[in-house]
Amino acid sequence: MRVLVVTNFEPDPTAPQRGRWVVDQVNEMRRRDIEVDLFTLPGGRSEYAPAVRRLRELLRERSFDLVHAHYGLAGWCAKLAGASPLVVTFHGTDVRHPVVGAMSRRLVHRIDLSAGVSRALFGPEGGRPGLPRLPGASAVLPCGPDLARFVPIPRADARRSLGLDPEGRYLFFPANPTRPEKRHDRAAALAAACDADLLTGGSIEPEQMALWFNAANAVLVTSEYEGFGMACLEALACGVPVLSTPVGISPHALARIDGCLCAYYETGTWKSAANAHLEASDPRVEGAATAAAFSAGRMAERVIRAYSEILGNDGG
Repeated sequence: MRVLVVTNFEPDPTAPQRGRWVVDQVNEMRRRDIEVDLFTLPGGRSEYAPAVRRLRELLRERSFDLVHAHYGLAGWCAKLAGASPLVVTFHGTDVRHPVVGAMSRRLVHRIDLSAGVSRALFGPEGGRPGLPRLPGASAVLPCGPDLARFVPIPRADARRSLGLDPEGRYLFFPANPTRPEKRHDRAAALAAACDADLLTGGSIEPEQMALWFNAANAVLVTSEYEGFGMACLEALACGVPVLSTPVGISPHALARIDGCLCAYYETGTWKSAANAHLEASDPRVEGAATAAAFSAGRMAERVIRAYSEILGNDGG
């Protein structure tokens, strides 16, 4: 089976992790003998028309059994370039954004399979509508954490590597603080209420993320909405407690894990949960099994099964 993966999740110095989850999925598919070409395009309005032209040329020059686009605007580029059959995985902002969301919902009716990275994307969330669910043409196809990167590391070792105070009180907000839907303001208010230092993500290299998770007493997911919420699973894979609003995968992933919180943000409730971890010498939770259920490898196998169904089980 030969697949072309199209994505506009292109990393840059301010967001080196952007799109790493797509690359991880591609790598896992290649390990399972799927031949995958990766076509990336930068974001920005001026980039999409040239990308359509380059994609159209590529599709004329090479033969692919299937095209899989990640993110709605990348899906539109693939569709306009003539990709068929076409799978599009929607990741969150492309569904909830006031302009791009409407474009994504129109695209759903023009492709062979529309996939959300979580069931949450097929329903309203944060006052924004979800994707239409079409019988036989909709699926949930997440990307998953790379369990080779996200592993427990002794907290003292992680802090030493990052130059942090070994006795510090640290909460980790793993998202880019400039993204308003991530609600950095909530995380900052909680850290202040707990007299803790807030570590923030956004410009951390992918290979360093596990150190930051393991250095923290707890990880904060304070978002208004999440398409999936990879940080929740990455933290669980490291055995680090997670405090999350009920968005994306969090209600399912955190439901039965002692030491984690999944609740609407309220400073008092979250302060009590966070302080329990800030006052512990090495707070850990039993999250590895939950993370493993959604690993990059398992999710790649799920995607490959979807490909085979579209191709009539004879695309291998």
